[in-house]
Amino acid sequence: MTKRDDAPAGGPTLSIDADAIRVMTGSYEIGVQVQPEDVDVPGHVNNIVYLRWVQEVAIAHWRAVAPEEAQRQVFWVVLRHEIDYRRPALPGDAVRARTWVGRMEAVRFERHTEITRASDGTLLARARTLWCPLDASTGRPYRASAELRALFATEEPG
Repeated sequence: MTKRDDAPAGGPTLSIDADAIRVMTGSYEIGVQVQPEDVDVPGHVNNIVYLRWVQEVAIAHWRAVAPEEAQRQVFWVVLRHEIDYRRPALPGDAVRARTWVGRMEAVRFERHTEITRASDGTLLARARTLWCPLDASTGRPYRASAELRALFATEEPG
């Protein structure tokens, strides 16, 4: 396991298996190891940690696919998170976070994420988020080019 060195300043870091990062037909996946600080009083991963994983896999997907110029020109803000918790992740679990972009509008992108237990594939959580790209120089909504949008176009993975 390696520590993420690209986490937001002052924010938590994730322990990610670098060999487990991969791009699959339009989706992107990372492996994450549950850390002791992720576990809350009832003995399972705290709900906010799942949301952190949703954000981390989205950021990793953007960095893996978008050209460097686009990464300098655009940053993303979340407009909405919807998350359904199905089963708890437990201390010591390795999980997989898989994301893909759904519907793309002028300045609103839908992103889906599934979090599963790596050992048995059990679905732990499913999220739908809405993101808005912003122009890094102005802070205003950014209309992504057709070329940039094509990099993330996908059919929902099965």
